[in-house]
Amino acid sequence: MDVIALMGPYDPEVKTLIKRIAPKGFVIKEIPSTSELDNLGDANYVILRVLSLNEQLINSIPNLKLIQRWGVGYEKVDIKAASARNIPVAITPGMNAVSVSEMAVLLMLAVYRKLIQLHNNVVEGKWQQEGITSTSYTINGKTVGLIGFGSIGKLVTQKVKAFGADVQYYDVFRLSTDEEKKLGVKYVDLEQLLKTSDIISLHVPFNDTTRHLICKDTIELMKPSAIIINTARGAIIKEDDLLEALRSHKIMGAGLDCLEKEPADRSNPLFQLDNIVVTPHMGGSTIDISVSMAKRCIENIVKISQGQDLSKRDIVNAEYLTN
Repeated sequence: MDVIALMGPYDPEVKTLIKRIAPKGFVIKEIPSTSELDNLGDANYVILRVLSLNEQLINSIPNLKLIQRWGVGYEKVDIKAASARNIPVAITPGMNAVSVSEMAVLLMLAVYRKLIQLHNNVVEGKWQQEGITSTSYTINGKTVGLIGFGSIGKLVTQKVKAFGADVQYYDVFRLSTDEEKKLGVKYVDLEQLLKTSDIISLHVPFNDTTRHLICKDTIELMKPSAIIINTARGAIIKEDDLLEALRSHKIMGAGLDCLEKEPADRSNPLFQLDNIVVTPHMGGSTIDISVSMAKRCIENIVKISQGQDLSKRDIVNAEYLTN
């Protein structure tokens, strides 16, 4: 019997789904938190969400054949340690792109239209309209700057253009002129994007080059009316610098689905501001998307168990593996 370790917190519906679609001959073992990590030893496959797999843990699982990430970020996996043991590390590219792109637009609207403030006013008995209009905006007519232009960025483009926005992007891999024309987007360098965008939305992976990409120096380039949206990874933004910028109104607002420290501490000073909207890293978490994600994870596990190759798009350490 092959053991699949379901590592991290999952909704009950998702766990039930994975157990139902796993083929016969596979046993699902739940490892919901760090307190259960000692039970990983007999796992053949790991489906990883939220928690980390460091070198020590990887080397404590003697028969590990695949580390399958639930999602696309893999910064919590020791890639070097996995590669040294010839263990593929797989992601699920594109699977949660729709839900994350919708969350990005939701945060844009929530910040622009003061959604949280309006809701709180109404439930507290304040039918207040005066003073809100002067700080409320539409996406229509604005310039949306996307930093990172993969699957999620392209879907955000479709959505904000439907609202009437113009879109410019920066990515280390520029599209062809024909692709840009087809999508109706303009490529600009990072400095130009920061200086000229009304809405700046982050869609880059987290790594050494993107850590604190948004910091005091880059914020200084932005318009005072700009807002920042982050549905990627918290540490792409240097939180102390964002806090100072929001407090002093160097920029107008921010919508964050992720923070540098997660789970967040309720004492985080960002939470005292009224020009920010924060959600608990839920951009990719909807039940309909989870169904597709679960199926992809199990498909990859079955392929490895049968000696088949995974799609090169799914494997992040393919260049380090030997056949």
